[in-house]
Amino acid sequence: MSGTLWLLPVALGDAPWQNYLPAASREAACRLTHYVAENAKTARAELKRIGHPLPLRELTIEQLAEKPTAAEMERLLSPLLTGHDVGLMSEAGCPAVADPGALLVRRAHELGLTVRPLVGPSSLLLALMASGLDGQRFAFHGYLPAREPERGSRIAELEKESARLQQTQLFIETPYRNHALLAALLLNCRPKTRLCLATDLTLSSEQIATRRIADWKTVAPPDLDKRPTVFLLLAD
Repeated sequence: MSGTLWLLPVALGDAPWQNYLPAASREAACRLTHYVAENAKTARAELKRIGHPLPLRELTIEQLAEKPTAAEMERLLSPLLTGHDVGLMSEAGCPAVADPGALLVRRAHELGLTVRPLVGPSSLLLALMASGLDGQRFAFHGYLPAREPERGSRIAELEKESARLQQTQLFIETPYRNHALLAALLLNCRPKTRLCLATDLTLSSEQIATRRIADWKTVAPPDLDKRPTVFLLLAD
């Protein structure tokens, strides 16, 4: 029989595993000995955090490239074909969501393998839940352009699309560029557009606030420097 590809959620920060993982998800992760992850070092740290019962040196952790080749995916999935269960781990949050693991999951389905997702933290869904914005219609756009004028143009496009479809727009940024993105949003968005900043989700330093653009301009900007943040926008 073929093995199962388990999709293992991981921490969004340094909180104890009890704060973000159900016991059943942690137990399933601790039963495995084969893993695929973007970074073997951080995967080992996560497995240590959740208290894997085996010495880490006895675990097999294969790294998944950002753009894996067909041959690499066949190699990573090969243990499943010989009966071993494999755990797929993201760098943070849920694997295969804004994550190259989606390609591995797609190939697993093509091979007829069983895929089992487990419950755990998704920064995108947590931010949407807490934003007060439209949870019926939403879209995640990943990273916006890092430079102007492309970034400003993209923000304007997303705002128009949000107003037309009444759709919440979600996006992220490399944490050290958060302040530049916030400044661009305040410059390019209309005063009545709502903007949510969801920062350090699941951590003791978590901050979530939703205001109209005009109101964001009247308060001191939050400290977003080097802090993982989800940006959410909804235009009237």
